[in-house]
Amino acid sequence: MQKAVCRLRAIGISSAMTERSDFAFFHPLRVRWAECDGQGIVFNVNYFLYYDIAIWEWTRALGYPTWDTAPEFLTAHAEADFKGSAFFDDNLDIGIRASRFGTKSMDVTGAVFRGDELLNVGKITYIYVKKGTRETAPVPRDFIERVASFEKLPPSR
Repeated sequence: MQKAVCRLRAIGISSAMTERSDFAFFHPLRVRWAECDGQGIVFNVNYFLYYDIAIWEWTRALGYPTWDTAPEFLTAHAEADFKGSAFFDDNLDIGIRASRFGTKSMDVTGAVFRGDELLNVGKITYIYVKKGTRETAPVPRDFIERVASFEKLPPSR
């Protein structure tokens, strides 16, 4: 267990530093039966679906109401640390925040909570691309400023 915790810290996930108060944005979600295994426990891959749903809602909260208005990013990396299990019909809150900006990339940290209980911590690295292409480009300054003014914790640079 200690090796796993050290490895997670080395790659950037630290559930010890993830609190509800870290997030300015939450998306509520009720666990549906199709997301569970035969025991009614959320199947692990569905946490990435939860993050994807919440990230789009976070994008809307930032003031990009449609696909056409939102900046385009491609997923480069995704990881998750499982701390507990969600079950069928649980009410969850998915916290999303930008945690780091690079020149052409952005890390988004997510956390799944059932009440105050932390169930999962995730990190997704996105690469910014020019609209309608797969050509990478620097993350627009206005997007970075919009996100920085929205978040409770400023994204690192």
